[in-house]
Amino acid sequence: MGEKARSKVLILGLITVFVSIISLGIGRYFISPVGIVKVLLQGISGKSFGMDKNAVAVVFNIRLPRIAASLLLGAGLALSGQTFQMIFRNPLVSPDVLGTSTAASFGASLALLLGLTSVMVSLNAFFFGILALVLIYTIASRTRREQTLSLILVGMVVSSLFSSATSFVKLIADPNNVLPAITYFLMGSLSGVGAKDLTLVGAPVLISMAVLLVLSWKINLLSLSEDEARSIGVNTHLIRAVAIICATIITASSVAVAGNIGWVGLIIPHISRMLVSNDARYSFPSSVFFGASFLTLVDCISRSAATVEIPIGILTSFVGAPFFLYLLFREVRYDS
Repeated sequence: MGEKARSKVLILGLITVFVSIISLGIGRYFISPVGIVKVLLQGISGKSFGMDKNAVAVVFNIRLPRIAASLLLGAGLALSGQTFQMIFRNPLVSPDVLGTSTAASFGASLALLLGLTSVMVSLNAFFFGILALVLIYTIASRTRREQTLSLILVGMVVSSLFSSATSFVKLIADPNNVLPAITYFLMGSLSGVGAKDLTLVGAPVLISMAVLLVLSWKINLLSLSEDEARSIGVNTHLIRAVAIICATIITASSVAVAGNIGWVGLIIPHISRMLVSNDARYSFPSSVFFGASFLTLVDCISRSAATVEIPIGILTSFVGAPFFLYLLFREVRYDS
């Protein structure tokens, strides 16, 4: 089983590379896959491979940062979603289960209302996303209920509060300028993502993903009881806390630069488990590659399907909702 799962993960990795190269060539200025390879070699080495400077400028200045962001955020959201699903032992859980996305959305909306710079919008969104986690942990630790259940219940309350706060911000925002900007941001888009945004969130997301991948075999053990896990020397409280913090950082970072991108963290983990296995050692990297490829493909449709760019959050919903229903009915028929 292990060899077969590793082979599938490797294939998904190769597919991600292929999708990345194809995506770099898609747009009003079309470049063939061979041309993309030449552009990359020309841009990196400085030697001429027969590609004009316009092609190099389009790829390196416009498309490469955006596709790097789609790869990073798609991989991160998928991994974050699978982490939460395993921690809470619920396949219907998504990265916004603790209200992080809602809080980060409020932070971004508030920054846009105040007329802050794009960097401050991202920082404010990230700050409120992490603040929500701190509030949830502080309140949940003082309850007498089981920790996992307390986190979910408190997360629902905090999410509701920040959702109401976002609605209030939209209510008082200037309907001609600020409100459209807030609405568009909340729908999710990679159109404004550049090198600065990648620099801002790249390190937190990559470090958090690396920690989750290293801890994948221990996260498998969260399905055991506390006594069983303790008998083999695993501190489930610590593992759960670290995993939640890392997944929350990824989610908050995603909202900070691209707004709300739904369904990626819900459906991709399901597909990964179907393709590979429930073992996090294989399904985690599978989710990383599948999520990266999926969001990159959806972003290609977002910027190429119409004359006006379609918010990526709308497209992920169009794809995710029907597919999730398919999975639901497929499993019902399978069980019967």
